[in-house]
Amino acid sequence: MRCFKTEIEQMKIALIGYGKMGHAIEQIALQRGHEIVSVIDVNNQEDFTSDAFKSADVAIEFSMPAVAMDNYRRAFAAGVPVVSGTTGWLEHLPEIKEACKAGQTFFYASNFSLGVNIFFALNKYLAKIMNDFPAYDVRMVETHHVHKLDAPSGTAITLAEGLIDNIERKNKWVEGKEPAEDEIGICSVREGEVPGIHTVIYESDVDTISITHDAKSRMGFALGAVIAAEFTCGKKGFLTMQDMLKF
Repeated sequence: MRCFKTEIEQMKIALIGYGKMGHAIEQIALQRGHEIVSVIDVNNQEDFTSDAFKSADVAIEFSMPAVAMDNYRRAFAAGVPVVSGTTGWLEHLPEIKEACKAGQTFFYASNFSLGVNIFFALNKYLAKIMNDFPAYDVRMVETHHVHKLDAPSGTAITLAEGLIDNIERKNKWVEGKEPAEDEIGICSVREGEVPGIHTVIYESDVDTISITHDAKSRMGFALGAVIAAEFTCGKKGFLTMQDMLKF
């Protein structure tokens, strides 16, 4: 992986959101020699204006869709670049991109796992092949822990967009209802403490072809988020995993 550095410059990192992902990110960041200078959660929102938060080289944000945009705006106001893995807020993406044009820095990924991003590339490649085989219909199933509030997941939406871009007979995705002929149906399941399972299924009258990514723990996501922060440090503009991984 190109972005795994043998020598890493120490960064000052702020954490926005201190749930299970926040704790995992803290663990990885400390292991990689970084300093956590500020931790902001629901009970200390005033710390966005603190000297400790303003001293951060980058903030890593994993919160909830309802508060994500406010977190980004407050971080920008403090002059702190943001790396975010929160999903479910993308209707506000144009505002973020405009802020980046005005000098802010924002790195967004629907999923920070290296394996998932390989899966994204595989999904697009297979979709290009299946474009020539209309006998196969395509659908998706995504499964996450019961604490995940948005459905479908940001990862599922990214996968669906990869299908739509490469399969001419599909124009949009739908969740929770029977899809029309030109739609991709996504089934969202919330159960237990599942980190994340995503399956893309092609089905014909005679057989089924499917590809699946099954996350074993949150640590892969946490490592990817910290590496994204290392990549983001010192850069300007709107950044994604494609910029970092170069595939």
